[in-house]
Amino acid sequence: MAHSNEHEALSKAFSGIGVDEKAFITILGKWQHQHKHTFRKTTSRMFLSDERQFERWDEDEVARLRHEVLRFKCAVVMWTMHPWERDARLFKEALAKGPDAHNLLIELACTRSSDELLGARKAYHSLFDHSVEEDVASLVTGHHRKLLVALVSSYRYEGPRLNDETAKSEAKLLHDIVKGGGVDKKVPVQDEEVVRILSTRSKVHLKAVFRHYRELYGKDFDEEVGAHLTLKVAVQCLNHPETYFSEALHAALQTGADEFTQEALTRVVVSQADVNMAEIKAEYHKKFGSHLSQEIEATVLGNFKDFLLALVDREN
Repeated sequence: MAHSNEHEALSKAFSGIGVDEKAFITILGKWQHQHKHTFRKTTSRMFLSDERQFERWDEDEVARLRHEVLRFKCAVVMWTMHPWERDARLFKEALAKGPDAHNLLIELACTRSSDELLGARKAYHSLFDHSVEEDVASLVTGHHRKLLVALVSSYRYEGPRLNDETAKSEAKLLHDIVKGGGVDKKVPVQDEEVVRILSTRSKVHLKAVFRHYRELYGKDFDEEVGAHLTLKVAVQCLNHPETYFSEALHAALQTGADEFTQEALTRVVVSQADVNMAEIKAEYHKKFGSHLSQEIEATVLGNFKDFLLALVDREN
């Protein structure tokens, strides 16, 4: 009879983010028929017995395990894919998933460089015979559609030059709008001036705007618009992407995180490994008091874990 600690080891190998392939090989490869029978009988979470005492896999567990086995493959495919194609496919996925995934549209539009975003839009044309702007405009509804269309359509200046007085005046304008003094009296996410500033100004300029906002009014702009999640996420992605990414990774590593939240683990590590992973890791440690690699080591399993750690800890 298989030893109970082998059952425990297998249950652990099945039960995390990813799967522990080495445990499968070591344990399952040596089992005889009676060992498998005992495992099925004693692992009620995964197997069900019908009226004929036939132990069958629970279909939900089969689907979950297949998904976990595929995580490593998906990470490898995403890593080797051209970044433009990767982002175009992520745009499509976010639109297909609906409102709960709209933050992913903001992430892609606001954390990429102008040329990267333009490349993703070109790839979207080639892959789906539509423009991403067209699909966002037709598939997104609600107050934040105008802002999302503007963000995915953006092509920002990326040089160092800015007019500090203009930045200061726009900080005051944003404050007036947030406090109800906007020209059209709409909610901030619909206001034409908010959309214009967030979707056209360079990131250097926006950092100056938000710095002036803090100096003038004693609060960060993203705090002031906390009730408008779309605006808050956009501001964070534009101004402090390392904070946004560290929070997304932390949420993905929590027990009980939903599938879309968990997907950020692959997406962020793969997309940022060659970009600003050092800043993300530093922010993660500052914000959560632990190292990202240690959290991945403790939470993720198997080849998926090893691949993520290789990307997180690589020298660029």
